[in-house]
Amino acid sequence: MANRSLRLLLFAYVGVLSYPDVSGISIETDNKNVKAEEFKEAILSCKHKFSKGMSLRIEWKKIQSQGVSFVYYNSEFTGDLRGRAEMLNTGIRIRNVTRRDSGTYRCEISAKSEEGQRLGEATITLTVLVAPTTPMCDVPSSAMTGTVVQLSCKETEGSPPSEYQWYKNGVALLEKTGTGSARAANITYTMNKKSGTLLFNTVTKNDTGEYFCEASNGIGLSQKCSVKRMQVDDLNVSGIIAAVVFVALVMVLCGLGVFYAQKKGYFAKESSSQKKTNYQSTSEKDFKHTKSFVI
Repeated sequence: MANRSLRLLLFAYVGVLSYPDVSGISIETDNKNVKAEEFKEAILSCKHKFSKGMSLRIEWKKIQSQGVSFVYYNSEFTGDLRGRAEMLNTGIRIRNVTRRDSGTYRCEISAKSEEGQRLGEATITLTVLVAPTTPMCDVPSSAMTGTVVQLSCKETEGSPPSEYQWYKNGVALLEKTGTGSARAANITYTMNKKSGTLLFNTVTKNDTGEYFCEASNGIGLSQKCSVKRMQVDDLNVSGIIAAVVFVALVMVLCGLGVFYAQKKGYFAKESSSQKKTNYQSTSEKDFKHTKSFVI
């Protein structure tokens, strides 16, 4: 019987925490998903309805993967929001928001009444929108016709993530959709606006030009990388053959020179001269040795 009573009390307590209206406090918010541009202000609203005579306690917390931390506690702001935030009744105004302020916030209001402690809460998600930075572009300076060539473009600061547009000689490249103008243009490349890649499966001389990429996400101004030129040339077969013939000719001439030197006996003379020098050196040593023995 005692265990049954304990379970009933536990269920009642959970019910009070789960249903703010039942607890006597109804918490509302004007916007559960707040979006604000970086370095501007954001307002997190938290409204309540309570009976007269209640003494309210207001707390704000930030919910993160590593745990829950206080934002507003004991009538003052804490952490990064100290000096940048102010209370609007029971809501919060954050000035000069940064990307670090993004996250989930929880407004908690507790009240004391004649019936005891009552609780209510509301959860708001803040997303700080960040403009893109100048993207990094990788464009090869040269390429051979018929080869696979990929150009890349990327920036990592923008929130939401940026999309990318490639330009050739100042003209925006069409996205390969298989229909309409893109199909009529007989496009030989594939442009991925999400990843920022521009892929040529078989690059041609017509693809020679000046390329740059532009990153944008709808926040602030779009950003572009510096212009880079890609030169596409045919494989110079005649040049390669000429180089091979030249190397072969040099090797033949060297071989003929060695053969001529051997035939004239230059190597034999050098060998005889070396032997004579060695013989004289040996004779001189023997003479000195003998002279020393006689003395």
